Amino acid sequence: MPATPKAPGWTFLTNHTHVLVCLARTADLTLREVAAEVGITERAVHAIVKALEEDGVLSRTRQGQRNRYRLNRQFRLRHPLEAHRRIGELLDLVVD
Repeated sequence: MPATPKAPGWTFLTNHTHVLVCLARTADLTLREVAAEVGITERAVHAIVKALEEDGVLSRTRQGQRNRYRLNRQFRLRHPLEAHRRIGELLDLVVD
C-alpha cells in the first residue's frame, strides 16, 4: 500500500479523523499501515486508536494475527459546533 504524500502545512481534518478514514476504508489495517497512510508515527496511531476505543468510537476484535476495527458510525462528533452530526455522516463525505 503506497504511503499518502504529506500535506503541506495544515489540513482541515485531524489525525484522529485521518485514522478513522483509514480504518473505514480497510477495517483490518495494521497500525503500521495506518501510520504510513496518515504520515504519523505508529505510536501516535496506537494512542489515537486507544483513545477512540475507550470513548466508544471504535471497537476491535482479534482475527488470527490481525485486529479488525469496527467503527461506531452513530457516535456524535464531540465539538459543540458539530455535535448535531455523527461520525458516519463525516465518513460518508470523505470515504470512497
